[in-house]
Amino acid sequence: MARALAHPTRDQIVLPTVLDCLSDPTRLAIVCSLAGHDQAATDLRCGDFAGFSGKSNLAYHFARLREAGLISTRVQGTTRYMTLRRDDLDTRFPGLLDSVIKSAMSDMEPWMPVGCRLVCESADQLEARPGFEPG
Repeated sequence: MARALAHPTRDQIVLPTVLDCLSDPTRLAIVCSLAGHDQAATDLRCGDFAGFSGKSNLAYHFARLREAGLISTRVQGTTRYMTLRRDDLDTRFPGLLDSVIKSAMSDMEPWMPVGCRLVCESADQLEARPGFEPG
């Protein structure tokens, strides 16, 4: 049986750690990609991010995102599935995630790592999201 990965509780998610984590272009691209799958309620696998970086580098970024409370990782067999912890983040920091994603998507060329192909909502789709308030 697979060992469960440690995730911070909602109350343990702190703003400085979240912002530090989002300051890395690869992690920001991962979060934007996961945000694009929110409405479809689909998890992404580690392999879905193969174009972003090498395996060991991605493992490091996934761990940092999980430890910061930005993503939830579910292990099933040898596969790890990731989802964005949008509900927890929106409760702790209302509007932060939507503002960061919208800003990142509108100005992605300078920061997006080579090889990244984001699967994310466009800025227009994000604005149409119920409850979205621009930052």
